[in-house]
Amino acid sequence: MIDGKRVLAIVPARRGSKGLPLKNIRPLAGRPLLAWPIAAARASRHVDRVIISTDDQEFADIAVAHGADAPFLRPAELASDTAPSIGFILHAVDTLAEAGEVYDYVVVLEPTSPLTEGSDVDAALERLAAADADAIVGVSKLEATHPAFAVRKAGDDSITPYAAATFGEMPRRQDIEPLFVLDGTLYISTVEAARREKAFCHARTIGYETARHKAHEVDDLVDFICIEAIASNLDTILEAESRTAPSGVE
Repeated sequence: MIDGKRVLAIVPARRGSKGLPLKNIRPLAGRPLLAWPIAAARASRHVDRVIISTDDQEFADIAVAHGADAPFLRPAELASDTAPSIGFILHAVDTLAEAGEVYDYVVVLEPTSPLTEGSDVDAALERLAAADADAIVGVSKLEATHPAFAVRKAGDDSITPYAAATFGEMPRRQDIEPLFVLDGTLYISTVEAARREKAFCHARTIGYETARHKAHEVDDLVDFICIEAIASNLDTILEAESRTAPSGVE
């Protein structure tokens, strides 16, 4: 609960996955992938209930074993490749409301972004509650993939700058405009806005900047291996980040 308002956390984990089959229950550093966002939600000071939204009983049982509730299975029409995410979100909110559980905020934590922590959920919720906004989503800085450094490749393999007239006019890294990308680490909205906008990103959405090492998403096996390496070396990464943080920033 935050400011007297109830918070529901949803971990979505449907069975179907083409890039990496059954990735949501694939073990990552000893825990099924879906157990990571469950742990983050349970570590939050503000989340009142953590549920799994899945179309598969096996996934539901695994989620329950790791601390989530599984009050229902997601209908098949909300679990297809083409079904919009807002469908399963409102299905969860409405199903619980019918049972007498009404929530003011909904948090969505995806297994494909397993490095989000409870402290991120709390910081984002507190930022949203204090802002003139209805939603907050995770974003991370574009650095190596900044469009200022993008090039086009012609049929003869020759390359030309995408955002500059010549290579000589391409900016230095320290001079580029800071840009961010939606990184999937967390999505939070008031329930009212989620119903109205049918989305998390709209004119009244703000960004929660996440640490670089948390911004990786699992789409395929390469991603999974990279994230597992990060998860296994978190202490070293955090120590390095603390040494390079600007003065006054923890």
